[in-house]
Amino acid sequence: MKTRFGPSGIGSVKDVEETLEGYNNLGIGAAEIPFTYQIFIKNKQDALRIGKKAKSLGINLSIHAPYWINLNSKEDKKIKESQERILRCCEIGSELGVKKVVFHCGYYGGMEKEETFQNIKKGVQEIQDKINEKGWKVKLAPETMGKINVFGSVEEISRLVKETGCCFCIDFAHILARYKDYNFEMIKRNFPEKEWHCHFSGIEYGESGEKKHRDTKKEEWEKLIRGLKKYAKNKEITIISESPQPIKDSVEGLKVYQND
Repeated sequence: MKTRFGPSGIGSVKDVEETLEGYNNLGIGAAEIPFTYQIFIKNKQDALRIGKKAKSLGINLSIHAPYWINLNSKEDKKIKESQERILRCCEIGSELGVKKVVFHCGYYGGMEKEETFQNIKKGVQEIQDKINEKGWKVKLAPETMGKINVFGSVEEISRLVKETGCCFCIDFAHILARYKDYNFEMIKRNFPEKEWHCHFSGIEYGESGEKKHRDTKKEEWEKLIRGLKKYAKNKEITIISESPQPIKDSVEGLKVYQND
């Protein structure tokens, strides 16, 4: 199992080279750029500069698209705006040289699950058509979600992958919140692909699923990594920490992985 660890975050655009150097010194081999609240890389020159630096250090970059996305909205305008946000991330991602653009698909919004799936599938296919038209070398990665009233179960994301050819993001914290277990056997069955892009952190949850992310305990890293070494030993895995202290937790995860 070849595994890279890294944080959600790259610091300020101005100081990103120094930040990436620091990551490299810590043994970090990945980083996710959080466009979750705003797309803060504004121009091509910055994107090319950041991508070049990351590549020189062997750090794989990915992007998390804005939270304000719903491909199952009852309003066509909101669906179009959601697609435009994802496409803007893909455009910048192509300049950065990222492999994956992670995003949250949307909500059921009172619709039946099958109707929701078909609407989201249509939205993903339309985005992929535009990506292909533009020649951008990025892959869409819809994420497994931690709240039971939100589209993004393991089964739904797996089916989306099979029917559209998109990639995926396995969020193990969300899976724990949704299913009350990491369900490694189920994950392996639903995602047979060689490459896994993953998120992880500590998490607080209740009957309806996710409440909030928290710092990751060492024993949580140990349980995740032992499960992956057993059920995903032939995979190439990237694990992005989304905890409140993502750099510290990424280093902790790397240490556990190396010593386990």
